[in-house]
Amino acid sequence: MSAKKEPGVLDGFKAFLMRGNVVDLAVAVVIGAAFTNIVNAVVKGIINPIVGAIGTQNLDHYSSCLSSSCEGNDGIRLMWGSVLGATLQFVITAAVVYFLMVLPMAKYLARAAARKKEKDGTPEVVETPEVTEVDVLKEIRDALVSQRGPGPNERYPSHGGR
Repeated sequence: MSAKKEPGVLDGFKAFLMRGNVVDLAVAVVIGAAFTNIVNAVVKGIINPIVGAIGTQNLDHYSSCLSSSCEGNDGIRLMWGSVLGATLQFVITAAVVYFLMVLPMAKYLARAAARKKEKDGTPEVVETPEVTEVDVLKEIRDALVSQRGPGPNERYPSHGGR
């Protein structure tokens, strides 16, 4: 009998780091952080001044008082202006991302796929059937059962196709 050496912790960590999806995720986070600066600059330098020309740039001072008096720190104050400002900031940022990055990239990829289709004669998009949560759960169950092997309650365990 030869003793089988189990992989060490460092070997497992190295394998984890070298997986493609981990590296892709790291690249996406770095690119996303850099792109955040661009989006924030567009929103702060162009969009907010346009919105400020129509109304106000700072909604934080808008609030309502739930108690009889909201002088100083007394009373219960709802700061709905802050929520509205954060919501508008999100919508504006999402619009900038969509119209300046997502939409042009989608058009570019569609044109590239159309050119490839004309050149190769290959189909542009291969449709895949929609996968539901139930289908995924069934696959997980089947994978676990195949790893575990036949249980005592199974009538017909698979033994060489019998």
